[in-house]
Amino acid sequence: MTRCRLCGSEAMASVVDLGATPPCESFLAADQLDQPEPAYPLHLQVCTDCWLAQIPPLITPEETFKEYAYFSSFSTSWVEHARTFVADAVERVGLDADGSDAFVVEVASNDGYLLKHVVDRGIRCLGIEPSVNVGAAARDKGVPTLTEFLSPETGSAVRKEHGPANLVVANNVYAHIPDVVGFTQGLRALVADDGWVSIEVQHLLTLIEENQYDTIYHEHFQYYTVASAIQALASGGLTLVDVELLPTHGGSIRLWSRPAEVAGEPTQRVADVLAREKAAGLQELSGYTEFSARVAKVRRDLLKFLIEAAERGETVVGYGAPGKGNTLLNHCGIRPDLLAYTVDRNPYKHGRFTPGTRIPILPPEQIAADKPDYVLVLPWNLRAELTEQLSFVHEWGGRLVFPIPELSVVEVASRKVTA
Repeated sequence: MTRCRLCGSEAMASVVDLGATPPCESFLAADQLDQPEPAYPLHLQVCTDCWLAQIPPLITPEETFKEYAYFSSFSTSWVEHARTFVADAVERVGLDADGSDAFVVEVASNDGYLLKHVVDRGIRCLGIEPSVNVGAAARDKGVPTLTEFLSPETGSAVRKEHGPANLVVANNVYAHIPDVVGFTQGLRALVADDGWVSIEVQHLLTLIEENQYDTIYHEHFQYYTVASAIQALASGGLTLVDVELLPTHGGSIRLWSRPAEVAGEPTQRVADVLAREKAAGLQELSGYTEFSARVAKVRRDLLKFLIEAAERGETVVGYGAPGKGNTLLNHCGIRPDLLAYTVDRNPYKHGRFTPGTRIPILPPEQIAADKPDYVLVLPWNLRAELTEQLSFVHEWGGRLVFPIPELSVVEVASRKVTA
C-alpha cells in the first residue's frame, strides 16, 4: 500500500505487522481441510497526513459478504444495544412525531437485529445488506431488505424509489469498505437534506490503549479516530456534530453527522474526544511506536499459558468463533493440540473449522459435556455477557481465560468473578 485511500498521501508508516492470515470469516467445511487455503498480509499502517489507520485492500467486500457467517442476533447484548439505540434515536431525531412519515435506512443491516425494533414501532424502514443469507434472515423477521452494496448509485436509487431518509444508520460497517469516499457519498445520497447519519465504529484510541490487535483483520480496511473520521465524513459532504463513547467492541465511537449545509457547530463532546486523542499521541507517530511490542507480549503470554496447561495435562477449549478470534489464533499459531475445539451459538458454524488454524467449531453444549479445565473466551469484548452465560463452569472448578487486553485467568463462582 503506497497511498492513503482517504487523502492520497504517500506518507504511510507501519504500526504493526501480523504476518499473513486467511480471511477471518472463511470458515472451512470438513471436505476443504485438505485443500489449499489463501492467506494475505495483515499489516496495519497509518497515514501521517490525515492519520487514517488502514490495511491494504487485498480482498474485496464481494469475496467476504456475499455469503456471510456472522449473524448479529446471536449476541443477546448486541440486540439489546440495538433496541436501546432505536429508542434513543427515535426521540433524538423525532421519528415518531405526530403526522410524521419518517423513513429509516440501515446500511449493512445484517439479519434485521436493529431494524426489527423500528418495524415494531410502525416506522417505515429499509435495510441494505449485501449478504444473501443474512438478508434472507432479516426478511423472515419482517424487515424489508435490499440485497446490495452501498455506493453513490445505490444511495441515489433508494432515495428515488423510497424518498430521503430522516435517519441513516451504519453500525460496524464504516471500517469494512475499501472505498471510504464512495461509501460516504452513498450515505449522503440516502439522507434527507435535514436528516441525520449515525455511524458506530471501533475507536482506534481504545484499540491502541487496550492492545485490541485481534480486531485487525482483512474485513476491516480502516481504523478511525474522531479526527480521521471528520475528514472521512467531509469527503462525502457530511459534518460531524456529536460523538458518543461506547463500550461495544472494546470501545467504539458513535458519530452523529448531518449534511454540511445544516450541521452547525459540533458539541463539546467532539472537542473533548479530539483532545483525548491528541493527548494520546494519535496525531503523531509517538502514539503508535510501542503498540507492536505490546502485541508481541500478548502473543507470548497466551502461548506460554496454553503450552504449560498442555504439559500439565489440562484441557483448554474455546468459546466463540468471531472474526477477531481468528486473527488471534493465527497470529499466535494456535492449533488443536493447544485448543481442542471452540464452540459457537451460531449453527451456521457448527461442523466447520476456523480458517488457517483448522480448530473444530462445535455447539455450546459440548463444554458442559466435556468439563474442560479452562475456557478461552475469544469474543473478550462480551466479557460480562459471557461470564454470565458460562457461570456453569464453576460446577467442576473450570476457569475462564481472557487474552486481551492482557492475559486474565478467572474463577467463576456463584455468578461472581474473582481475579
